[in-house]
Amino acid sequence: MEEQQNALTYEIIKAAVVGEKWATEKVIAHYDSYIEELATVKEKQPDGSVRTFVDEDMKQSIILKLLEEILNFPMEEAEMIAGEETDEGI
Repeated sequence: MEEQQNALTYEIIKAAVVGEKWATEKVIAHYDSYIEELATVKEKQPDGSVRTFVDEDMKQSIILKLLEEILNFPMEEAEMIAGEETDEGI
């Protein structure tokens, strides 16, 4: 159910590419669990145990990079593909 709520549609991606705040928030929400996985680090403690945690600075860096790259999304190519799918009746 959560996947359906966070599904990225063509309209959301298109809005995110032009900088719509609501759309960029949906993109971030869609990738949140993956970003947290990437930002999870293991740190050895003095007693020998290992502490696993989400490095918030790393998480924010990943989110900022995602926001920068949204602007580079190839909308022309996506529009051609979307048009082809419409033509084929998909």
